[in-house]
Amino acid sequence: MRWTRAALLASTLSVLVTTACGAGPSDRPAVAVEQPHQGGVAPTTAPADTAPPAPEVPKTDLSWKDCTAPTFNLLSLGAPPQGLVLECAEYPSQTDVAGNVAGNFKNAAMRARYDRTPKDAAPLILTSGSDRSSTATLAGLAAGNASALLAARPIIAVDRRGIGSSQPVTCMTDPQRRAIADQNQFTRGATDPVDAMSTTGREATVACLDFLAPAQATFDAPHAADDIEQLRKQLQVDHIALMGTGTGANVALNYARKYGQHLGRLVLDSPQAVGLDANGRAEQRVKGQEAALTAFAQRCSSLNCSLGADPRKAIIDLVNRAGAGQFGDLSASALVTTLSGFLGDSRSQGNPQITEFADALSALARGDRGPLTPFQLRAAAGIANDGEFVNRCSDNHEPSTPDKAKELESSWATQYPIFGKVAAIDLMACSAWPAASPMVLPDKLNLPVLVLGGSADPVVGQDGRPTVTGALGAAGARTSTVVWQGWGHPTFAHSGCAQQSLADYLKDATLPADGTACPA
Repeated sequence: MRWTRAALLASTLSVLVTTACGAGPSDRPAVAVEQPHQGGVAPTTAPADTAPPAPEVPKTDLSWKDCTAPTFNLLSLGAPPQGLVLECAEYPSQTDVAGNVAGNFKNAAMRARYDRTPKDAAPLILTSGSDRSSTATLAGLAAGNASALLAARPIIAVDRRGIGSSQPVTCMTDPQRRAIADQNQFTRGATDPVDAMSTTGREATVACLDFLAPAQATFDAPHAADDIEQLRKQLQVDHIALMGTGTGANVALNYARKYGQHLGRLVLDSPQAVGLDANGRAEQRVKGQEAALTAFAQRCSSLNCSLGADPRKAIIDLVNRAGAGQFGDLSASALVTTLSGFLGDSRSQGNPQITEFADALSALARGDRGPLTPFQLRAAAGIANDGEFVNRCSDNHEPSTPDKAKELESSWATQYPIFGKVAAIDLMACSAWPAASPMVLPDKLNLPVLVLGGSADPVVGQDGRPTVTGALGAAGARTSTVVWQGWGHPTFAHSGCAQQSLADYLKDATLPADGTACPA
């Protein structure tokens, strides 16, 4: 296994988002049905009884090696659940299937199962896109409350190129990496922070494009879909079950467009909205972060946590103090990243974890940074990863401009007092990267598709589902949306109700009622 501690911690930055108004996953059944989320598109006329082909058991396998203990140790996940087995492997993928760039790229995969999982159960393939390492997302899920899912079938996570344990990408200088990860020098220096980030992003872009040439255009979502197709071929199956979480939904949609005939099941969990520019995507994410933090604050208050009667106000005060330099080199950006990291954990977080994080923030208010340091290190590592930068920028169609980012920096600082300003400045990190073409969506997909989402998603925001279900409906797919009324990412990692809908769908393609609501 190639992961270093830094790489694994990096992959979990985006991975850190907790559970919402109720701590831990909800196992209650669905209790409500909302209106269908078809984004204004007329419902498809596809017959409800058209059964898609079932995913198949691999005829050949990768060279799996047990990596349970090393993974749990490196990710600080504690002791593995009894009977859990994590296995890691690599497989080569053609750098460019179109043949414009020669060579192969080493992709990493991790399989999670229990020792009692049937050997004749078809696996679910998981990609979490560029938000985080897919394999670390799976490890966090396996450490939580997914025993029923994993006991029924294995899950195989595939890392995007340069992320997690896939072949690494190291193209930035240390100063560039630190500057993009931490806006400290921008927010406290004489140079306008948007201009400063724009300069650093341009320098990092030049360095990475030069380093990656001639393969610099092969780190986008369509090429990630090609890597999943290569895995299908390695497994020698005709049809797979594929789940994309967060921006991984873009990878899954690209797979559906390019290789839809090989899909037996398609699940999109907390998909990013399609059709938005960089400013719109960033605002959706900030809305989700603010909503998730509000839910965390409400839960914290109900537990009489150490942040006092108004935890949200206390956190806003901490962010303002960090921006004023009161915590040394802990900038507002670093603190916001730490908050995002905790709110984005794929692991289930109960009351003890909520109070522990609250206690760490309270210690910071007293000037003691020690308890927050483990949270900070794990979160900061995630955006100091060159592969994450390359993948994120490769999918950045319609980037922002300095003038627009400055306008948003001012308005978002008031509208979204915790996450807004940092997000506006961060728009410039990828602004110099060659703009990606808008994502091409499937134009024909005769498949029932399960779409999951939460009411307060801190990774992509909660408003992306209607645009995705609308696009799928226009392609002829039947869709059903399950909405978890809690906060966290991805949804299926936190909601037992959503997991049940997922299990039923994977078994026989049965979709729940569209708009099913799962209680927090």
